[in-house]
Amino acid sequence: MSAASLPASVEALSLQSTAQKSQFANCFPTLNPMDIYRQHIAEELAKAADIDAQKIYPRIAWTSTLDKGDLSLPVASLQIKQKNPVELAKELASKFPASDLIHPPTPLGPHIQFFCKPKPLTDNVLGRILKEKSAYGTNGNQGQKDPFDPSKGQKKIIIEFSSPNIAKPFHAGHLRSTIIGGFLANIYTVMGWDVIKMNYLGDWGKQYGLLANGFKYFGNEEALVKDPINHLFDVYVKVNRQVSEQEGPIKELKEQIKAKKEKSEDVAELETELAKLVDVSEDEKARRYFKSMEDGDPEALALWRKFRDLSIEKYKQTYARLNIDFDVYSGESQIKSESMTDAYKLMEQAGVSEKSEGAVIVDFTKHGAKKLGKAIIVRKDGTPLYLTRDIGAITERDNEYHFDKMIYVVAAQQDLHLAQLFKVTELMGHKDLASRCQHINFGMVRGMSTRKGTVKFLDDILRDVGDKMHEVMKKNEVKYSQVEDPEKTADILGITSVMVQDMTGKRVNGYDFNLDAMTSFEGDTGPYLQYAHARLCSMARKSELDVNELVNANFDLLTEQHAVDLVRLLAQWPDVLLQTAKTLEPITVLSYLFKMTHMLSSSYDVLKVIGSEPDVKQARMALYASARQVLHNGMRVLGLSPVERM
Repeated sequence: MSAASLPASVEALSLQSTAQKSQFANCFPTLNPMDIYRQHIAEELAKAADIDAQKIYPRIAWTSTLDKGDLSLPVASLQIKQKNPVELAKELASKFPASDLIHPPTPLGPHIQFFCKPKPLTDNVLGRILKEKSAYGTNGNQGQKDPFDPSKGQKKIIIEFSSPNIAKPFHAGHLRSTIIGGFLANIYTVMGWDVIKMNYLGDWGKQYGLLANGFKYFGNEEALVKDPINHLFDVYVKVNRQVSEQEGPIKELKEQIKAKKEKSEDVAELETELAKLVDVSEDEKARRYFKSMEDGDPEALALWRKFRDLSIEKYKQTYARLNIDFDVYSGESQIKSESMTDAYKLMEQAGVSEKSEGAVIVDFTKHGAKKLGKAIIVRKDGTPLYLTRDIGAITERDNEYHFDKMIYVVAAQQDLHLAQLFKVTELMGHKDLASRCQHINFGMVRGMSTRKGTVKFLDDILRDVGDKMHEVMKKNEVKYSQVEDPEKTADILGITSVMVQDMTGKRVNGYDFNLDAMTSFEGDTGPYLQYAHARLCSMARKSELDVNELVNANFDLLTEQHAVDLVRLLAQWPDVLLQTAKTLEPITVLSYLFKMTHMLSSSYDVLKVIGSEPDVKQARMALYASARQVLHNGMRVLGLSPVERM
């Protein structure tokens, strides 16, 4: 895969795969240095202890901290009966033969710890990183339908994320969906999948009737073209104010009618009055306008299309700042009515849906899913609900894309909705389709607003954090004067602050949006990560060494424990990516990067570059250049833009 065909967010990451086969499943020694060691341990231990190597290999685990070894084997997982795991660990460790790659293994309780010998690991890891650069850690074989036969093609995944509503603020939930969705797209991309990023816009429904009518009163063509999202929102707020004002008298009349009916009094006059009020209300006009859209009125559709197209253009600019581009802008409006009709028929034929007080519902309690309750599919007035559109969408996408997997990145409040959608799909006879779909949920952001405390548009939020970072940068006049485009750098740092705060912690946890905390250089923040990258770039500039020559450095000179441990950590990066593809949690990558940056900052005083002997200087710079590359690769996967000066 060429860099040109990768999405914008990972254009700085290339992708590597291999045709080399191993006797072990999911073992790619040419892509992952630790696979060389897993393979070696499995083969040597199998020979020495007469255990099937295929049984050993998948149970060799990576370690969470370096003091526990580079790899670890929980011996109980080998399921060797009549043996105490602690005694067995001692026995197997003692039988392990002398090795060029690994120190004699250490038994620790029911585990065996394996530590790599520094020289071969350093030669292998630094040599790889300096040659492979942005491809280091990627594994294109993971995304192949058959990892050992590329001719069978890539697996295809649709990731639906962001999904704002046109004319409503791009709120915190959309921001989280955008950040997490972009990250997932990057992870699947560097694992070799064919990724389709889809934005399913809220772009249909009665609110468009309201918006179109409101535009006649409050709209301004020039303002619409200049800033469509803010202007449409402004119109939407004003027309909704009218609706609220009209609702008062209508509600009052309804209550009067109800009271009179209870007394069996005549209500004909009041009902006529109510009908007149409803008839001229903005709510009713909006309903009629939307009906004209559904009936295909060309004038109504032209205005709706204009709102939609202008909004998408504006969204694209905002997404570009977050390193995100979408392959498809879909939306509720794009779902064909025949797809929904087909869904109704299928549900009816399968005995999934039933009539209830004029509406069509699905009662999940009758289908062995009590927790899912009941869901309305079609209202009494014949209008379809979100669920119906989503059922139409799921089958349309399957027909069009023939995907292997589809992920919906939607807030945890929608857990029930997505569970109902997947269950209905299954009950309609599409069990395989339902099994290929997954809901990736997340918690809410609390207290997200601009400095002015006004409505929470994403652009306003990003402007605020950019301004805050600019203020921080100005405090160091010397460094500030060396930054080529301070505004742009401040913008990148601001966006990094927002994104890193969002990724700190598990997805399902909500968090408090804290402008001061996230723009700080203290602690594990976005600016700290950028600072670590900029510092490594500065070191490379000051060393005045040719970066392309570093691969020829004498790595034997890297004997200090700081250097050895840093190499061991860099060796883990391909495993971190593989682990992330399983957890689908940005924090998996983020905590690794923070662990590495902390290790780096404690190394600078010990492993000095400037002022060292030429050979030592080159070797240490090779180590730091490798660390910078891995930090860069990790930041790119998270969707961040690493800066070189700040």
